[in-house]
Amino acid sequence: MAAALIVLSCFCIWLSVRHVRGILAIHSLNRQLAELERGSHMELGGLNRRKDILDLVRELNRLEQFWFRNQMQHEKAEKKLKQNITSLAHDIRTPLTGAAGYLQLAQECTDPARQERYMQTAGECLKELGDMLEELFLYTKLTSEGFELNMSEIQVLPFLSDCLVGFYRQFEEKGITPQVEFESEGLKIWADEECLRRIFHNLIRNALLHGEGGIVIRQKGRCLIFENLVSDNGKPDMDQIFERFYKADSSRRKGSSGLGLFIVKELAERMGGSVRAELSGEKFRIIYEERH
Repeated sequence: MAAALIVLSCFCIWLSVRHVRGILAIHSLNRQLAELERGSHMELGGLNRRKDILDLVRELNRLEQFWFRNQMQHEKAEKKLKQNITSLAHDIRTPLTGAAGYLQLAQECTDPARQERYMQTAGECLKELGDMLEELFLYTKLTSEGFELNMSEIQVLPFLSDCLVGFYRQFEEKGITPQVEFESEGLKIWADEECLRRIFHNLIRNALLHGEGGIVIRQKGRCLIFENLVSDNGKPDMDQIFERFYKADSSRRKGSSGLGLFIVKELAERMGGSVRAELSGEKFRIIYEERH
């Protein structure tokens, strides 16, 4: 009987010590979690070697690392967003300020010919601003859940020709004659008309803004290849070319929102197609492929 009482007493003492050590371990974890809340990035440690306590510490450390990585990504994305907004505000203000300046010159000028030139230049600035705002509007539509497609069969060559005619004045000013080469002039693709028009518009405009002339548009099979020459300073970063708000430094002054090629990629993929870019020497190509 006495031996049983001794064994029972020892067992109770062991349970008490185990319980106290568990409480101390939890208090220690609470203090460490409070340090984390104050901004510390230390790794949690456990005073108790019990498996359940060690498993809890490991899980808390895993969650802390997960939270820390997410916080870093959030801070990086927030910083980039602020930079993009600042850049975009500057890019929008540039043509707006230019238009206001030329309108003021036109009002103060008495020479009809110069006045007409000032008004024309102001109109070009406002058109540039309109293009940027239209891209921003389309970007907001693409990032919403309500964006819908109206797919139909479209004959590509006449549709592309109509888009090129819209850039006639810009081609004339730069002394560029676009070269169009189609293997099959009757090629038809399945696409949303407005989306395809925006894709062609953005690709042509990108070549005009950032290219050095020599614009060639080729059709091979189900692919449309938009090719133009680029200077060494104008060569884009191929890893970021389709990123939203991406712009090469040398093109920042040219009035681009940085959304043109991002929108091209988004629209192409929404319609079941794909788009990719290639750079070979001075030749920059964007290939749009219809997969249907």
